[in-house]
Amino acid sequence: MLYLVWGSTYLAMRFAIETLPLFLLAAARFAIAGAILLAIAAARGAVMPTARQWWHSAVVGALLLIGGNACVLWAVRHVPTGITALIIAVTPLWLALLSRARPTRSLVLGIVLGLAGVAALVAPAIMAHQGGTDALSVVVLVFASLSWAVGSLVARKGGPPGGLVATGAQMFCGGVMLFLLGVVTGELGALPEAHVSMRSAWSLVYLTVFGSLLGYSAYGWLLRHDTPERAATYAYVNPIVAVVLGALFADEPITGQVLVAGAVIVVGVALIVRGK
Repeated sequence: MLYLVWGSTYLAMRFAIETLPLFLLAAARFAIAGAILLAIAAARGAVMPTARQWWHSAVVGALLLIGGNACVLWAVRHVPTGITALIIAVTPLWLALLSRARPTRSLVLGIVLGLAGVAALVAPAIMAHQGGTDALSVVVLVFASLSWAVGSLVARKGGPPGGLVATGAQMFCGGVMLFLLGVVTGELGALPEAHVSMRSAWSLVYLTVFGSLLGYSAYGWLLRHDTPERAATYAYVNPIVAVVLGALFADEPITGQVLVAGAVIVVGVALIVRGK
């Protein structure tokens, strides 16, 4: 789910931001998805979060969806896509360092191969970029990858019991905070004048249902049942999926270098999955 669906959200996001404001777009997809999950959990008789658990969900939502998702949305307007993918791909490395677990040789080698594969994958985009890259945006992207790693570790303990409740509360809290961020940045005032295209509208639906309801729920489940390093291997595979979909729907070429880089990434992921 994370490899394929989250890999496809790059293209969906590209279509969505054509006519939709960034932060309100993210707010809508996460708040709606979170509310749906909470409603399903309530219908099944699940216990809703306590005040302390809501606070925990808000912290996780801020780290993952504000520090992680929103910062990437802001920075990607000033940094080439290739450099963005390369910086975000260090998330598994942050997780390996922050988890304080003794890394195996297989895990270390897998992380190195994964980073090398992503670097080779995005090298053409980096080389084709004309002009400099905004230094502040690069710092924001590094912060985004670190924030996502910290949020992933915090989400593993102390939150509401039950997968639907925990994931729903995180997304709903994150969505509310993203909405407030959109208000602060003036996006809400500009929304009535926006002319939303059908492609952007359907992309928002796809991001809400598949990217948030299914993808984010799958990530939350993996964090509770597997190691953070293995859950975060999506960061290596997503660029491969994005490149393939870009070739199919955006006329972006697939070269021999892309195929080799993809093979290196797959080997790196296999080593990470093997190294507990």
